[in-house]
Amino acid sequence: MHPAFLSDPLGDHGVQCGLCQRRCKIVPGKSGYCGARKNLDGELFSLLYGRVSSMRISPAEIKPLFHFYPGSQWLSLGSLGCNFLCPGCQNWEIAHADVEKGLPSLRVMPPEEAVRLAREGGCKGISWTYNEPTLWFEYTLDSARMAREAGLLTNYVTNAYLTVEALDLIGPYLNAFRADLKGFSDETYQRIAKIDRFGGILKILERAKHFWAMHLEIITNLIPGINDQSAELKEMARWICDCLGRETPWHVTRFMPCFRLAHLRSTPIVKLEQAREMGLEAGLKYVYLGNVPGHPAENTLCPACGQLLIERLNYRVVQYHLDGSCCGYCGHPIAGYF
Repeated sequence: MHPAFLSDPLGDHGVQCGLCQRRCKIVPGKSGYCGARKNLDGELFSLLYGRVSSMRISPAEIKPLFHFYPGSQWLSLGSLGCNFLCPGCQNWEIAHADVEKGLPSLRVMPPEEAVRLAREGGCKGISWTYNEPTLWFEYTLDSARMAREAGLLTNYVTNAYLTVEALDLIGPYLNAFRADLKGFSDETYQRIAKIDRFGGILKILERAKHFWAMHLEIITNLIPGINDQSAELKEMARWICDCLGRETPWHVTRFMPCFRLAHLRSTPIVKLEQAREMGLEAGLKYVYLGNVPGHPAENTLCPACGQLLIERLNYRVVQYHLDGSCCGYCGHPIAGYF
């Protein structure tokens, strides 16, 4: 166990966690909603420091990050648990796991080892993904600091439900923020994540983009009958355009039935295409479809001349026509880092 950051004492040895927006009040001997932080005699401890459940070197496209060094490789690390516990979670085996019991495959990896593996693997940086990275915040913060010193970049694949205090601690050391926007109403977030208000997520996204100048890409996994209402998607697209910027990439991905939503069908491709049109009509320059290998909306086109700049297939870059960060045909600047 590792002393937890961001907690406040309460009476009778209770503590309040300040890591995510649930701000759990935890009595002695118990853990919060996520199960990853435990109160021991009035002090809060992280149960996840350095505990790795999943590790691989994978391309930026699989995050997905399409405008942040396309084709680059990343050391991708995951642990256990989540503060949402979504019923259709694609990584439910680790995200819904009992943190205290752990899994047989867990290994302990100090931050120094993660940095070494990333450098030896020729990686652009380290990505904390697979489960919500906020849950092992102390570890990711230490690792991000060391990664920065070693010349590596860093990335959170996150639901963006962390607090402003947490974001501001790790903000100086995070380069890219690939964030979920699961819906655009309190009702939708209640159905998916069991939270009452989603407005705090929007504030985190704006702060990550505008205050900390992180590269930001948004993903919405479109679940039939749950978050695929046209009015809500249009409102979401307008908000991304107005508050995060027209050049913010928006990934609309196909839901694949699993876990407690295994009875649903996969998202019809026509619904994905309709959502993409809503994004483009709202003014967004880069709207992608995901989990549909071979679809042309996986590719990056120049918003000025329409030429194909990056062709992708199964998370691989198969054509690349950028000149630095500009279109190789007309010279129009393309948003992101290339």
